[in-house]
Amino acid sequence: MTEEHPNVSLLHRLNLGDLAGSADLFSEDFVWHYFNPRLPDVQGDYVGLTGLQTFFEKLGATTGGTFQVEPISSTPVGDELVVTHVRNRLVAESMPIAVDAVVVWRMVGGRIAEAWDIPAVHTGRPQTH
Repeated sequence: MTEEHPNVSLLHRLNLGDLAGSADLFSEDFVWHYFNPRLPDVQGDYVGLTGLQTFFEKLGATTGGTFQVEPISSTPVGDELVVTHVRNRLVAESMPIAVDAVVVWRMVGGRIAEAWDIPAVHTGRPQTH
């Protein structure tokens, strides 16, 4: 049996529903980068745990509280990066939609230092379930 990479284990401890409870996982100068030209009011850089909470609040408000993240896979890249594939589910204009995204996480000193959230904004697809 293969042992899980420590940075993947770190991400498995992250609870997006309770960011305050996951505060010890983040460096003080953590930055979340979000790229999405279709959501200009949400796109941008968010600094610190408070910034990340603000990001999810904005996304929740934009999607009427329907935004959900479904983790698909996590791949460590060297000793500093982890690439995760997620499927974001939300309702937009009364239609359930799924959007694939990649988040590149950078870990330094056993903490999450930075992340880049890159959704596939041109290939979101309606969901029937």
